[in-house]
Amino acid sequence: MIIYNTKHLTVEKIQNYINQLLPNLTFTPTTEDKSTINFPNLQLIRQPTGIEIDIYRKPTTTDTTINYTSSHPREHKMAARRHLINRMLSLPLSKEKEKEEWKKILTIANNNKFPTHQIEKLKTQITQKNSKNVNTNQAQNKWAIFTYHSPIIRKITNLFKQTDIKIAFRNTNTIRQTIRLKLQDNTQGHEKTGSIN
Repeated sequence: MIIYNTKHLTVEKIQNYINQLLPNLTFTPTTEDKSTINFPNLQLIRQPTGIEIDIYRKPTTTDTTINYTSSHPREHKMAARRHLINRMLSLPLSKEKEKEEWKKILTIANNNKFPTHQIEKLKTQITQKNSKNVNTNQAQNKWAIFTYHSPIIRKITNLFKQTDIKIAFRNTNTIRQTIRLKLQDNTQGHEKTGSIN
């Protein structure tokens, strides 16, 4: 965001200056429209008494996330909901805007087969966690990473529940692994081989 004095500068002058500094990039300014300007996730609305904040979604945004019935770890399924709730609670939204956003979060959850009571429970947990001002040092946390093949892996990770070790999951079908497999298929029978790091 650039704040400038309109008596001395124009959007065109700023644009030309930045484009000269970075010739490999093209700077395209976004200007205010009807007292509103949009950022990747935020909408700033200029009011007579100050700036009002709302959550902005691009017109191309869909409500599709990992479906509740899919075979993914619960942590992955809840990640999108956790992000949306955290964003809603951490921004200084008006009560009306927060109410609208909560309806939107419930709609997205419902469209992806999530039970409403689980989303409400998650909101309560996040609210309680945010209200506790506990200083935790992330550097002290110990993590163990498990490849998630099926829900059976949960039996192993449950063994760590009573320890200080936190659990993270990764999937087997990552883009990197898919590309690597395709490259291996293409290079079989050829003299030259390559690798991706």
